[in-house]
Amino acid sequence: MDPETGSVKMFFFPFVGGGHLIPMIDTARVFASHGAISTIITPPLPSNTLQFQNSIKRDQQSGLPITIHSLKLNDPEHAHIDMFGGPMVDTSVLLEPLRQFLVEHRPDCIVIDMFHRWAGDIVSELEIPRLVFTGNGCFSRCVHENIRRHVKLENLSSDSEPFLVPGLPHTIEMTMSQLPIFMRNPSQFPDRMKQMEEKSFGTVINSFYDLEPAYADYIRNELGKKAWLVGPVSLCNRNSEDKAERGKLSTMDEKSWLNSKEPNSVLYVSFGSLAQLPQEQLKEIAYGLEASDHSFIWVVGKILNSSKTEETGSENWLPNGFEQRMKESNKGLIIRGWAPQLLILEHAAIGGFMTHCGWNSTLEGVSAGVPMITWPLTAEQFSNEKLITNVLRIGVQVGSREWVSWDSEWKEFVGREKVELAVKKLMVKSEEAEEMRKRVKEIAGNATRAVEEGGTSYNDVDALIQELKARRLANQVQVVQQDIKGQL
Repeated sequence: MDPETGSVKMFFFPFVGGGHLIPMIDTARVFASHGAISTIITPPLPSNTLQFQNSIKRDQQSGLPITIHSLKLNDPEHAHIDMFGGPMVDTSVLLEPLRQFLVEHRPDCIVIDMFHRWAGDIVSELEIPRLVFTGNGCFSRCVHENIRRHVKLENLSSDSEPFLVPGLPHTIEMTMSQLPIFMRNPSQFPDRMKQMEEKSFGTVINSFYDLEPAYADYIRNELGKKAWLVGPVSLCNRNSEDKAERGKLSTMDEKSWLNSKEPNSVLYVSFGSLAQLPQEQLKEIAYGLEASDHSFIWVVGKILNSSKTEETGSENWLPNGFEQRMKESNKGLIIRGWAPQLLILEHAAIGGFMTHCGWNSTLEGVSAGVPMITWPLTAEQFSNEKLITNVLRIGVQVGSREWVSWDSEWKEFVGREKVELAVKKLMVKSEEAEEMRKRVKEIAGNATRAVEEGGTSYNDVDALIQELKARRLANQVQVVQQDIKGQL
């Protein structure tokens, strides 16, 4: 706690790759807006890679106590290490710089991303309270934990055999093929992330109580975890500049195209920043979108970055004449770079979201009140799909069945007929589609209320800050008592 202001001092140590950086930055900004002195710790990165710096500067100009600290590496060999990879990237080169910074500037707590598997040991050694940021919601955590505890996967006859996840408030059915590889082979993949969480004093979760109340209660009461639900943290981006610069800069003007469309008439298609889909699958998506006869924005982003694509030419993934037909009919817009997802999702023309079910995208879709077509690929995304379609009933499954790692070969593809069917089921006006739309609009209202003063997430942020203050004061009292004992 800062002795001059009495404010809690919090450090945030995000993982730069994948979808973990942006929500951690937003989380730091949320705590700063509640008065916590917040410092975001990053690896040494070129300044132009940190687009969120502009948002931080605007926060500082508004008087919020938030700063960015870039760690310095002594070894020139690692000065330009690539921190933008997948979750298995080893970031332990940051160990000594982090230790030095923590020794010099002791915070009241540090929030650590789970992918910095090594960082927990240093923080424990320095006796600094730590919280874990997993990037997941409550539901997927409960699903995975109950499978670990209660399901003998080795007894299943095949990867495709359905099994019920026991002990949950809802009936949830999974298959082995939908589970992460580290759950299928726990002996080969020691769960350092789980160990780090068990030694922390709690978890900060980017979710809100009304979205998954039974599972927030389950984590706290049944699993016995201390957890603070502080989201959706994306809602801290209240102006168009913050939304446009969240991540990277947009590569084209999609707003003008969207402005020409009717309300709820456009499907937004995006599979996140890490997924790399095979060309065969991309073609099936293109054929399915065209056959559905509905307008769409398709963010292809990084999904074309494969050696095979480079060898055969970057446009071979499109059916012959596809892009020209989309231009002439004004039916489709393809974005090859970064897209401002928050701005797109909240546009009145967007009526659906085809998503990989990453937790950030799920929350952003929910917060914008947009129903979804679910196409999970990896991580905990198959569990998120169950939340969207089975529990919340605000989405349609496209039919993907096989969990794939970030760079592995695909065993099967979702055909164009399934793509077309899912698009029509969501986008064609029907009683079922209207019910989904109505439900997700109600959830969006709950999301907004959660982060406003008096809301559940707002109160959880304040509750954590107060707990950190109480811990600090208790430690100070203990030190004083020890001094008194020493003088007697």
